[in-house]
Amino acid sequence: MPTFYPVFLNLTERKCVIIGGGQVAEGKISKLLDSGAKIIVISPDATQGICGFAERGQIEFELRKYQDGDLQGAFLVVAATNDTVVNQEIFEEAEKQGILLNAVDDMPRCSFIAPSIVEKGPVTVAISTGGASPALARKLREKMDVSSALDWADATSVLSKARQVVKEKQISIDPQRWQCCMTDDLLSMVQAGHEDDALNLLMDRLQGNDSNGKCSNVAECVDDGCQIKNTAPVN
Repeated sequence: MPTFYPVFLNLTERKCVIIGGGQVAEGKISKLLDSGAKIIVISPDATQGICGFAERGQIEFELRKYQDGDLQGAFLVVAATNDTVVNQEIFEEAEKQGILLNAVDDMPRCSFIAPSIVEKGPVTVAISTGGASPALARKLREKMDVSSALDWADATSVLSKARQVVKEKQISIDPQRWQCCMTDDLLSMVQAGHEDDALNLLMDRLQGNDSNGKCSNVAECVDDGCQIKNTAPVN
């Protein structure tokens, strides 16, 4: 079994072809539309949902079987046909043209696999077992979906603004310092609607101006919790 390299793709205005018109294909369309892809579906039949996408002009739909040459100009292809012979033909064309291909439930013909997704606001968590167990990926997604760890998605705006300030002012911040400064009280402040105060507090902490419970010197920031070092002599 291959080891897959995890990656998020920018599909804005990129041509994505879906071969197949069943429920699986319909499910792929929604995610691709959210990514801004230009979608072409090719199938001799289709679900009502796919027909609805086509009627609303959200996708291009060609009511026919796959033909050699259908992948021309595509950036990404999804084969959702349940036909190994057709999947092989699609795979061969994709390989010749260097096109990314996901053949549903057909690992040997995949150049990428679709992970299980957890989303909260602008935060997306992708879970994959490398094709070993889709059921496990789904179980992990369901657990993650209700995890309090995702509450930190609420702080995305504040953290993004702080990052921009750090970049503009060319402040050198150790990556560990960010982790130590992202505390529960900061998150609570954001969730209470006090984003400006949270941003000010975060910037003070990042620059070492607020050393309460953290390293007094940014350069001393440690991996196990950002505690002020005890420099007193030992008796």
